[in-house]
Formats: sequence, C-alpha cells, structure tokens
Amino acid sequence: MDLLLWITIGFIIIGYIVLTSMKTSMENKLAYIKANSEDEKSSVKAKSIVWWITSATVWGIVSMFLIVWYFHNHFG
Repeated sequence: MDLLLWITIGFIIIGYIVLTSMKTSMENKLAYIKANSEDEKSSVKAKSIVWWITSATVWGIVSMFLIVWYFHNHFG
C-alpha cells in the first residue's frame, strides 16, 4: 500500500484516540467552570477548553486534506 495512505490512516486514528481520551477531562473542566464561574482558575480552564476545541478543528481539517490528497494522488 501507499505511504500516504498509512500516514493518513495513522493520523486519523491517533488523533481520534487522543481527542476522545481528553474528552472526559474537558467535560470535568467545563463542569468546574459552571460551578465556580468567579474563580481565577476558571479562566485558565476555559483557555484549555478553547485550545482543545481549536485542536480538534485543526485535526479535522488536516484529516480531510489528507484524504482528498490521497484520493487525488491515487485516482486523479
């Protein structure tokens, strides 16, 4: 099989595992923010949630780009 296919599959699988393993932690941070909205630690936890959402979005965009790139190289 093609190296680009393995890179694409590996990137998608590893990224999915990382994001789902961090999901519970982010839910706990969100619950803490809702309970203690005036606390100073809430802003730090909110920033980490925003970075997690940003990284999930970037991971999705890069995954789509890799899939399109693979199909373009293989079938195009």
